[in-house]
Amino acid sequence: MHEGDRALEEARARWEQEVAEAHDEPRYTASGLEVEPLATPWTLGPFSYLERLGFPGQPPFTRGIHPTQYRGRRWTMRQYAGFGTAEATNQRFRYLLEQGQTGLSVAFDLPTQMGLDSDDPRAEGEVGRVGVAIDTVADIERLFQGIPLDKVSISMTINATAPILLAMVQVVAERRGIAPAKLRGTVQNDILKEYVARGTYIYPPRPSMRLVTDTIAHCHDVLVHWNPISVSGYHIREAGSTAVQEIAFTLANGVEYLRAACRGGLTVDEVAPRISFFFNAHRDFFEEVAKFRAARRLWSQLAAAEGARGDRARMLRFHAQTGGSTLTAQQPQVNVVRVALQALSAVLGGAQSLHCNGFDEALALPTEESATLALRTQQVIAEETGVADTIDPLGGSYWVESLTDRLEAAARDYLDRIEAMGGALRAIETGFMQREVEAAAWREQKELEAGRRRVVGVNVHRTDSAEPVGTQRLDEELANAQIRRVRAERARRDEGEAQRALSALAASARQEDRLMEPILAAVRCGCSLGEIAGTLRGVFGRYRAPG
Repeated sequence: MHEGDRALEEARARWEQEVAEAHDEPRYTASGLEVEPLATPWTLGPFSYLERLGFPGQPPFTRGIHPTQYRGRRWTMRQYAGFGTAEATNQRFRYLLEQGQTGLSVAFDLPTQMGLDSDDPRAEGEVGRVGVAIDTVADIERLFQGIPLDKVSISMTINATAPILLAMVQVVAERRGIAPAKLRGTVQNDILKEYVARGTYIYPPRPSMRLVTDTIAHCHDVLVHWNPISVSGYHIREAGSTAVQEIAFTLANGVEYLRAACRGGLTVDEVAPRISFFFNAHRDFFEEVAKFRAARRLWSQLAAAEGARGDRARMLRFHAQTGGSTLTAQQPQVNVVRVALQALSAVLGGAQSLHCNGFDEALALPTEESATLALRTQQVIAEETGVADTIDPLGGSYWVESLTDRLEAAARDYLDRIEAMGGALRAIETGFMQREVEAAAWREQKELEAGRRRVVGVNVHRTDSAEPVGTQRLDEELANAQIRRVRAERARRDEGEAQRALSALAASARQEDRLMEPILAAVRCGCSLGEIAGTLRGVFGRYRAPG
């Protein structure tokens, strides 16, 4: 043994003895992985740089998908916004663009997400409450009034009604003389995670998957610069999953969409580069950084296994949002610190775009002040910290590399189990993913109640008094105004033409035809979102969760 190696071994043995004598208790990440008290070369074991890290822009993409990462281009600052009417949301969009935001992200209210018009009795009390109310193409015109659709990238967090909202955007662009090929953006269109986590589904899984793949095909043919799907782990994590489950279930869903689109006639190299991902930036800082790196490496392997030939088809591009479920109503100003650290983990993990939550979102919709501060948080990270000047600055850290490996291995175990069941769709239909997330959420709640999971202001460092926080208030007349609008739009259209378009849509749904063109035709005739979704519901039926 070399003299230097012998000295290193002796120092290691002495340190391990001192730690044992200190009776240091084990600690664990948010996913339950034991934390090394000190990461060393022995933590990693035999290490192949090219196999496990490689160089940025090259497989396996552990260190990022672009050769120069943020040195070449900063991440897109895409603050999520939407509330009340299209006009109110448009005002917020234009304000954020003036403040330096570089992309739009639209939040829709629950009736819009569930395929209900604002005058539907089932929409009562929810119109405009957690996002913007959209009933007709006229609402989309108002939503983007004064915003150049051919110059600003748009992200829409919408799933069950994604094809309808996308069709409305395309029709508004047509009316402005903008070719579909000039539109840039992303529609979430990830229905599988709705069955796992959020519940804003309408139809059973298999016809829902048909709508997803029809949208992918339409974007391939027509909206050539639009991402037709953003596979979301964010909401799975918000429902209580671990970081491991977030990686595994999201990527399993991504594989399911990839296979479905290929069965529809596209190739892996045509589809995979158009699939983007959406992850949560949660509270366990190093685990989150490692999570993003592990997800990139795993997707590279999974896409290759599905037949991807080009590097672009193996790249995992992702948007990140700070953890909404980590925000506390207690001492809400402390959320500013939480959001900043979570955003930093996303940047160090290599996100392509990012949203920072407002500190007041545990109480109400974000105010203009809190939305501005959230945007400024991203800008400070980009302009002042220097973290964007070097690529993957935590790469090579014994602890980060070890966590990346361990998260990858644990997620791979889940992926193998899901594949053995027949894939993600089957795992969802049997309730496997749902049960796993519910169990993880229960474990975390028990840890919080027992004090093993410490949250400032909730179970440690509590205070009886706090500065009051102003909240965003919605006009009580909002719903009535939106109801009048949708009824006026129906009154001014050619009713016979609208009904013929809906009948043609129903016929296409029954005949297994592609559905985007008949949906576009219905939008052009003035049909409302609720009418189009209701027509499809009449053919496909409505999904009801088991139990």
